[in-house]
Amino acid sequence: MGVIAERAESAWQGELDAHPWQGPNALERIAEGVWFYHSFSNTVVFETDDGLVMVDPGIRNRSERRFEAVREQLDAPLHTAVYTHGHVDHVFGVDHYAEEARERGWAPPRVIAHEAMSARFDRYRRTGGYNAVINSRQFRGGGTVAPWATEYWAPDVTYRDRLDVTVGGQRFALRHDRGETDDATWVFAADRRVLCTGDLFVWVAPNAGNPQKVQRYAGEWAEALRAMASCEPEVLLPGHGPPIVGAERVQQALGETATYLETLERETVARMNEGASLDRIVNEVAPPAELLERPYLQPVYDEPEFIVRNIWRLYGGWYDGQPSHLKPASEAAQGIEVARLAGGTSALLARASELADAGELRLACHLVDWAFEAEPGDAEVRAARGAVYARRAAEERSTMAVGIYRATAREMGVELADEPVFRSQQRAQSE
Repeated sequence: MGVIAERAESAWQGELDAHPWQGPNALERIAEGVWFYHSFSNTVVFETDDGLVMVDPGIRNRSERRFEAVREQLDAPLHTAVYTHGHVDHVFGVDHYAEEARERGWAPPRVIAHEAMSARFDRYRRTGGYNAVINSRQFRGGGTVAPWATEYWAPDVTYRDRLDVTVGGQRFALRHDRGETDDATWVFAADRRVLCTGDLFVWVAPNAGNPQKVQRYAGEWAEALRAMASCEPEVLLPGHGPPIVGAERVQQALGETATYLETLERETVARMNEGASLDRIVNEVAPPAELLERPYLQPVYDEPEFIVRNIWRLYGGWYDGQPSHLKPASEAAQGIEVARLAGGTSALLARASELADAGELRLACHLVDWAFEAEPGDAEVRAARGAVYARRAAEERSTMAVGIYRATAREMGVELADEPVFRSQQRAQSE
């Protein structure tokens, strides 16, 4: 059994001692003629008589290493690359194969993607600065800000709903569904019963609620998972995390992830129809309790609370049902008034410390935020706010929350290591 296969079994058993996205940066054969490169984001390679078919060539800053790993095992030209969606950890690396094709006199590789991808790349160019900042915050807790990509290898072929492709006598069904993105494609290699999900399955709670990024589509995502299951795949190769091998396991993973999303959407919309506020909904709606134990549904990247908020955003807009939030006073004005009522920022900080010590970090954060808005330049306020948010980050599970809270602590002057904020499943389950 290879290292990726061993990792896959450990993950399924809930025994993985690292975050499921922290792959070994290695290429391994998963089935006859099917190869899987497991890293932060994954690449799938199919051998055919006409050349290689590749799903998601790779992440920008590691594409050459991935190319070299493929070439250590496979010498055939790249015939077709499929982008499952336009995120920057999936759409880089074709240039290495194109240059190789020029040098060796091969036909250039063909790239296929959904038609919405060009609009995504245009948006990335317009919002490059914003994306650089939020990705630094999300993945490194406000550490080094890396430049955002502005140049992309555009697809040669696009499609709208479905596209069937045959390469070297092998059939590949490309299907579009909205989920984490509006340009998602999943690929089913019918002759080998292999399913490539892209980021529609990623070994953690679905990324359907990211608080810093554009709209996600939980209900349609669940429909996509049901459609994938209906193909009766025997191997699932995800966009992130290790493979799942065996028809029964694949059905379980797809079906339970669909149920997870369907429950959040159904219960959120039901309460919206009753006229409930967002605050009530966020505090009432949760996935089925038994699914919270599944190793592939742990909230160590996104989390249910954020998904509920994104479902609200999809159907209800930004107004949360609290009248004072419709046209609020500035946060600075609110902080000054609350501090005055409390008897000064020192009183707010003292109470925040008591709350934090009692484990009431949500309330403590409100208090230190009010103190900061009242006296943003005060050294004592900044130190106290930084300490509370550093404690909050240490207690959180999801990358989204940890990154934002670490970034806030850093902004207040707390010294933190510049390191990825992913947490292992085992650590998360023990907290």
